[in-house]
Amino acid sequence: MKPTERLATASAPDGTELVLYRHDGAYQIRVGGVELMSTRRFHSEEKLAELACAHLREATAPRVLVGGLGFGFTLKAALRALPVDTLVIVAELVPAVVEWNRNPAWALSSDALADARVEVRLSDVMSSIKQGVGRYDAIILDVDNGADALTTKSNRKLYTDAGVSAAVEALAPGGRIAYWSAAKDPEFVKTLERAGLAVETHSVRVHATSGGYCSLLIGSRIRDVKAPLPAEG
Repeated sequence: MKPTERLATASAPDGTELVLYRHDGAYQIRVGGVELMSTRRFHSEEKLAELACAHLREATAPRVLVGGLGFGFTLKAALRALPVDTLVIVAELVPAVVEWNRNPAWALSSDALADARVEVRLSDVMSSIKQGVGRYDAIILDVDNGADALTTKSNRKLYTDAGVSAAVEALAPGGRIAYWSAAKDPEFVKTLERAGLAVETHSVRVHATSGGYCSLLIGSRIRDVKAPLPAEG
């Protein structure tokens, strides 16, 4: 049996400890012993970016905000879907997570972070949201397991009425906001709708061919003309 290696640890500003593990070529980040993300299960993260950015393939100089770097699967999928003149801002609260991804000894996301379209901000994503009123053509939030399954307490503000309203205000006309959730969350859908969003919920496997399902919530301002979302593959 191949051993599980504990590679590194880091602390979020609220004291939450993140631990990076490697087993049989796959990487995991755990919080309190609970798996937060894995390089074996990333289909839903890629789908989140595809749905959020589908309306921007022919756009001119779009701006996209990605909240949470993770292992970079959301970022890489967004870059594949976006034109060459895009600016993708990645807001990551824990500097060590960026360092882990840039480490050439670990097969994570060093190439994506080196892409000329990418700007990394070592800050709370809410700061970029509040500073960017009307700025973003897409906001992709995969910072936690959802409004009802938080692993980091400081993320709660993103899922409140005030937090969602701030994100909506940061959207440019025709913009979309996308949330990853570990499970269906009808109460959070109501929160999104109260903020003036038309919401589509997609049930997607975390792995392309097996395993459980998560929910991807894609919201567009009701007053905007909404491009159709791509059909599930």
